[in-house]
Amino acid sequence: MSEIIKTTEIAKNYIMGSETIHALKTVSISINKGEYVAFMGPSGSGKSTLMNLIGCLDTPSSGQYILNNQNVSDLTENELAKIRNKEIGFVFQTFNLLPRASALENIALPLVYAGYSKADRETKAYSVLEGVGLSDRAYHKPNELSGGQRQRVAIARALVNNPSIILADEPTGNLDSKTSYSIMGLFEKLHAEGNTIVMVTHEDDISRYAHRIVRLRDGIVESDKKNKKIITPEFT
Repeated sequence: MSEIIKTTEIAKNYIMGSETIHALKTVSISINKGEYVAFMGPSGSGKSTLMNLIGCLDTPSSGQYILNNQNVSDLTENELAKIRNKEIGFVFQTFNLLPRASALENIALPLVYAGYSKADRETKAYSVLEGVGLSDRAYHKPNELSGGQRQRVAIARALVNNPSIILADEPTGNLDSKTSYSIMGLFEKLHAEGNTIVMVTHEDDISRYAHRIVRLRDGIVESDKKNKKIITPEFT
């Protein structure tokens, strides 16, 4: 399998007055195309900082990050924005949907920045909406959808640009247990279709869906292991 993510001793420091906070200390990891990886660790471990760096939402203070054969360590904010739109599909705990836009319009948003025509945007958005089982909710606004349906819309939005990787930050954090398992079933389906998934979670039962678990503590990788207890839930 080809390497899609490679970090070499990346670190992230924040200056707080006279104090330097070492949020991430020299982390080197590689993730291959088609892998399903979970980042875990207690609060302050560095897992969210690492996710932000991998998602090109931030740049490392030192070290190198290669995403899909491109060095993105020192790019400008505008260059990073282009990389994010092309290479990365984000799924957030809080869904981050536009409240006055329909499900279809929310999903099509990344295609606006990518320069697609309105007709092509609607066609592609509707196709991925069908893929997450919500074609009958295309014209509903977020407040007309359940939490699970909103997260499915967010996942469809993450998929619409055919990204290299899907980054999911606590994707079930605002959902009840039954809905969480349904959403994780959808992620497993997407992984089976060949998508590369990187997920941040603090929940052990959710991390078991991933096929590899990277545990962080105090800004370093504590362990990096294949997950022996792989769950393949039925997609509903």
